[in-house]
Amino acid sequence: MSEARDGMNWAPTAAKPQPVVEKGDFVFASAFFDHGHIFGQTNGLCEAGGVCKWAWDPDPERLDDFCKKYPETKAATSFEQILQDPEVHMVTAAAVPSDRCAIGLKTLRAGKDYYTDKSPFTTLEQLEEAKVTVEETGKKYMCDFSERLHTEAGWYAGELIAQGAIGNVIQVLIMAPHNLAKESRPEWFFDKEKYGGILTDIGSHQFEQFLSYAGAKDGVVNYARVDNIANPDKPGLEDYGEASVTTDNGVSCYCRMDWFNPRGHRSWGDGRTFILGTDGYIEVRKYNDITREPQESQIIYLVDHEGEKRIPCSGKIGFPFYGQLILDVLNRSENAMTQAHCFKAAELSMKAQQFADQQNIS
Repeated sequence: MSEARDGMNWAPTAAKPQPVVEKGDFVFASAFFDHGHIFGQTNGLCEAGGVCKWAWDPDPERLDDFCKKYPETKAATSFEQILQDPEVHMVTAAAVPSDRCAIGLKTLRAGKDYYTDKSPFTTLEQLEEAKVTVEETGKKYMCDFSERLHTEAGWYAGELIAQGAIGNVIQVLIMAPHNLAKESRPEWFFDKEKYGGILTDIGSHQFEQFLSYAGAKDGVVNYARVDNIANPDKPGLEDYGEASVTTDNGVSCYCRMDWFNPRGHRSWGDGRTFILGTDGYIEVRKYNDITREPQESQIIYLVDHEGEKRIPCSGKIGFPFYGQLILDVLNRSENAMTQAHCFKAAELSMKAQQFADQQNIS
């Protein structure tokens, strides 16, 4: 499988790193490498000036591979060694999804901030426990919703909306096909109790984008569906999901996610986001612009009252979120993402999953 089609290990790197602190001012650790997104999370923090002091995983081979990729990082003898180090500001992790909350709570109670791969939870009960622990500890429980945070076009689309480029947002429509690659996936990937369902898992990306692009703080799930359409050999897998949401400020949102990326497609998924406003619309093509040679990614199409624009973003925007997150940790601010926003994106995705599950039962 080509690197471009390997979504599980997709790890963007910035063309021009944008450090926001001097070396040593922000120290973090990476742990639990069950999902390859840990490399993207680590890259983003390092490029923003962070120092990855420690790494830990219960699998010695995965730990060794990680330390070879980041030679300045030391292999910890246990997760507790990381939690006991007073220099460590934050732990970033990509554990099995059902384990992410317990690891996060342990991290917060040890006095560290926590930055996990999506989805941050698999149940609403976990979310409620996290809310209580955040309140008790004053620490951050953040999530790497990388489909917006770690894509230049996805990030810049938000900046354009904030600048009023398309007026007031009316609708957000997201299509998110993913490459299944069954033979390369771990067993937990096909266990719904462990990954939480397709809307909870990859759907959490889409709900985070709904809130961000709509400028909303909450929403109501109108409809949701999940199914296993073409993978009867993996009955725990949901290979298709969709949901409709109306945000608290009246924006209509719809997302479709699936594991049906065709073999002829060059990347791991032709993710597209369409944002309709009162004065124009935006299409975001994050991972590729199909049929173009040479292949391009990170493209925004903007149509407004003045005309049609094609805006290449690759190598021009960078990944500002990671620097903002580091400064938030150091300054105890909320500029990168508020805790309420992070938790609400997860909550809505799990409520959509719950809606779909109840429809299947009935």
